[in-house]
Amino acid sequence: MKQISTALATHLAGEVTTLATCWKLTRRDNTVFGFTDHDIDIILDSVVYKAASGFTPSTIQNTASLSVDNLDIEGMLNDGSITEVDIMAGLYDFAEIEIFRVNYNDLTQGILKLRRGWLGEVSLAKQQFIAEVRGLTQRLSQTIGELYSSSCRATFADSRCKINASTYTVAGLITNVSSHQEFKDASRTEASGIYNFGKITFTSGLNNGLSMEVKEFTSGGKVVLVLPMPYNVAIGDSYSMLQGCDKTLSTCTNQYNNVLNFRGEPYISGIDAMLETAGTRNR
Repeated sequence: MKQISTALATHLAGEVTTLATCWKLTRRDNTVFGFTDHDIDIILDSVVYKAASGFTPSTIQNTASLSVDNLDIEGMLNDGSITEVDIMAGLYDFAEIEIFRVNYNDLTQGILKLRRGWLGEVSLAKQQFIAEVRGLTQRLSQTIGELYSSSCRATFADSRCKINASTYTVAGLITNVSSHQEFKDASRTEASGIYNFGKITFTSGLNNGLSMEVKEFTSGGKVVLVLPMPYNVAIGDSYSMLQGCDKTLSTCTNQYNNVLNFRGEPYISGIDAMLETAGTRNR
């Protein structure tokens, strides 16, 4: 049951209402944005809720079950606070969103809470973004247990892998840029492939603090990323780069001498062996 002030309840029960819907978006870096469907900005608790043209939600559904409630929010990339490059950079991933209504003629009446949750998938098309809002029950969607696999299920240098990341991390400067996705550090002397499946983190420049998985590393310091960086990569940008792992037993054993922490089952028969055995029995 939603709790609202007596004054707002009386207003809602009236024949004519002056209501506006507000959206408060809080990113993980604690940057706060406010939007409203009112025709002028609303200031509430020191947050400016901008009258954003083209910023509309789908119907809000609430259920009594434990299924995840969700809705979509659509908006145009016409406001300086939300840009395509910031969305592509992941700055809005898992941002918290609060949706509520107010009486814009009397903000002292308080708010009517409609939904609180987190942004899920965000897609872009033709200067428009569509963001999925996942309800609080999304937190209950946790994976319990694991399936066996021939490859390692740990992430390289995490608490289960137990590799010391600092031992396999290098720092450097970009010396040549081909694109947002491909660049070079001529000072790198490591063998080709040593950083494949690894991660590069920029420590200066427009991409400062952002990371991306390395698709290919070749001798001479050429780096190709899985996806392009959202902002321009420039000569002189500094970075740190962690080696990668293809999650096979041979790499874990021969390259990192870490077989005791290998989180896979490489000797369990796969579905192909099971089918072959079944076919033999049926002959």
